[in-house]
Amino acid sequence: MHEYRHGARRSAGVAATARTLVVIPARHASVRFPGKALAPIRGAQGQPRPLIERCWRAACAVPGVDGVVVATDDARIRDVAQGFGAEVVMTSSTCENGTERCAEALARLGIAPEIVVNLQGDAPLTPPWFVTAVIDAVRAGAAMATPVLALDADAVRALHAERRAGRVGGTTAVMRADGTALYFSREVLPHGALETGTAVHLHAGVYAYTAQALADYVAAGPCAAERAEGLEQLRFLHHAIPVTCVPVTARGQTFHEVNHPEDVPTVEAALRASGTP
Repeated sequence: MHEYRHGARRSAGVAATARTLVVIPARHASVRFPGKALAPIRGAQGQPRPLIERCWRAACAVPGVDGVVVATDDARIRDVAQGFGAEVVMTSSTCENGTERCAEALARLGIAPEIVVNLQGDAPLTPPWFVTAVIDAVRAGAAMATPVLALDADAVRALHAERRAGRVGGTTAVMRADGTALYFSREVLPHGALETGTAVHLHAGVYAYTAQALADYVAAGPCAAERAEGLEQLRFLHHAIPVTCVPVTARGQTFHEVNHPEDVPTVEAALRASGTP
């Protein structure tokens, strides 16, 4: 997918023949940051690009991916995405979350790729090896996989500071001995990790699924924990669908999602540091 990194327009219908498809779910009505998909994010030379384009470029940089499609319910996002060369599928406004939007995108396209990747529309700093890692996990037999990143003490303290300030920072993951997820939370888990030297794992907002796992997810319906935490992946756990957590490393790069307007400067600083235009 490297040939699309700088915004070259792809031919229509690439998603229809993709065996490995990245879907970027995006909505305009974000609760914490309304309109964030279209928020301008400046790169290394100061040029602004909408957040959705930054995420699309991150997806297009992943080797071995056959297609990338933006799934949205908003005409403004559609028009902007098509303007920078993305393939877009319109979905309904009733999707509970990005995973449901991915499933609806497949239904509207009439396709069932071997692997579907959900790269969320607020994660422009997602390294390509995060995505490759979860794709490899599904190819190895996982129904659904997502990356986790072990944090150092300073990063854990930063998460605690976010929570004390009343902001939702990163999501943490607690895992079983076999590497499958036990729970995900907006809180910093395990409690007391700093005092006991227990590892805290940041969950990166990328998912890879089989088409069947997506169908099972939609058929299962929402659960209380999913809605209370605002974390779509908890539906898999509630219905006993294993979630494989794949350990990844940042390799010296900053990984940060755009949850609030206050996150934009951090992301822009990382883009400058990496020389990303």
